[in-house]
Amino acid sequence: EEWLLVRERRLDSVAAELAAGLLPGEPCAVCGGTEHPAPATAEAATPDLAAEEAALVRHESAADRRRGAEHDLAAAVSHHAELLRAAGETVDALAAAESRLAAEADTARAAGPTADRTALLLERATDRRGALELRLTELRERARSRAERRVALAADLAEAEEETRHAFGDAIGVAERARALEESAQCLDDAAAASTAAADAAGRHKDADARAADAAFRAGFTGPDAAADAVLPDAELRSLADEIDGHAAEESVVAAVLGDLAAARAADLPPADPRSTARALDEALRALRTAGASESAARARAHELDTLSEELHVALRRQLPLRAHAGRVSRLAQLTSGTAAENRHRMRLETYVLAARLEQVAQAAGSRLHRMSAGRYTLTHTDARSGRARSGLGLRVTDAWTGRDRDTATLSGGESFLVSLALALGLADAVAEESGGRRLDTLFIDEGFGTLDEETLDEVLDLLDALREQDRTVGIVSHVAELRARVPARLEVRKGSEGSTLRHHTAPLDR
Repeated sequence: EEWLLVRERRLDSVAAELAAGLLPGEPCAVCGGTEHPAPATAEAATPDLAAEEAALVRHESAADRRRGAEHDLAAAVSHHAELLRAAGETVDALAAAESRLAAEADTARAAGPTADRTALLLERATDRRGALELRLTELRERARSRAERRVALAADLAEAEEETRHAFGDAIGVAERARALEESAQCLDDAAAASTAAADAAGRHKDADARAADAAFRAGFTGPDAAADAVLPDAELRSLADEIDGHAAEESVVAAVLGDLAAARAADLPPADPRSTARALDEALRALRTAGASESAARARAHELDTLSEELHVALRRQLPLRAHAGRVSRLAQLTSGTAAENRHRMRLETYVLAARLEQVAQAAGSRLHRMSAGRYTLTHTDARSGRARSGLGLRVTDAWTGRDRDTATLSGGESFLVSLALALGLADAVAEESGGRRLDTLFIDEGFGTLDEETLDEVLDLLDALREQDRTVGIVSHVAELRARVPARLEVRKGSEGSTLRHHTAPLDR
């Protein structure tokens, strides 16, 4: 308490310390103004940093003495138990030693209140150290994740550089590589054209062989070779040609005669139908026009599809950087919303901010709860996940009697009231620290005292008395009659047949 009082008085005098360094015309380190009409002045008995450090040294020394006393007490109790086991029937002979040890224990207990307050401050520092160690672990985990990401990016970069080197080949630059690729493409086109020409020539040769074999077969030969072997001399060929010409002349004469006979027979046939032929022609023309229109429409659609395909390729090329940017934005959104795989705690961004403030409140509330519960309970913040739920705003109660952490849902009514009161006081401490020492001067507590046992009720009222002694106003709304003996100023509401009445009491009433 002495160390905290010195520290509080020194914080109240910070304005005077800042005012001591102000110079006319020089800007203020706080507001930036160059005019200092009313600088703060330090009181004569205001402690400085050396006094605060000296108080801290005395506090730590008292904590060491308390720990030494507790160790001596434990050793004495253990030695007393060993003596009892060894003495057997001679316990009375050891009564003097037991009285001496009891006196030492009373001396150690007399130093308890100061040691408890010192242990409370030490425990608060230990909690802060644990929070910093947890933060350090998270930072190391984040550094490891970023190192793995950097290794993956380095591998991707090496792969891209390898593909670039493979694409360049032996070329010096992009232009030279492009010219080499164009020359290779032209050679491939020439080779493909030559291959196509050779394939066409081979096909024509094959067709010619087939036609020659078919002609030889129709001529009565077994094949083209047999037909070649049957080639006649030129004189014989001319003789046969003359004979063929004579047969052709005779055939013409016979055809003329037969033609006249055909005309005669045609006269005997039924007359022709020009209308049906015209209708068939019209239908054929309509089908031709329909087919032409369909072809024109198909060509137009094909042209439109080609245009749309080119526009689609251009749009896809433009979309690639947008898609990459959208992927980064989506990943950032998943991280802030707590759905990304990297966010192991499934914690939203707003939950993360609230968790930082809740951790500060929980530290202050834990110190309050430790004192109210006589060192049994301590309140801590946790961001551990419970099942598939999100994390970040959890509270755990550490039970020093059992050495286990408990969920706040397992607390009894009285324990819940203590935790709620500790959280309210812790919030007030956090607000005071955040606002530069400006504290909340008024606190109202509505009911809840009926769930406390007598010892716990005394502890809570002692704490509220301490707050009132620090110039804070504490208002209690309760039906517990035992509170009347502890509250110096009261407003009592009494029901009557004509309505409720209000009485003001300035001194404790007899029970």
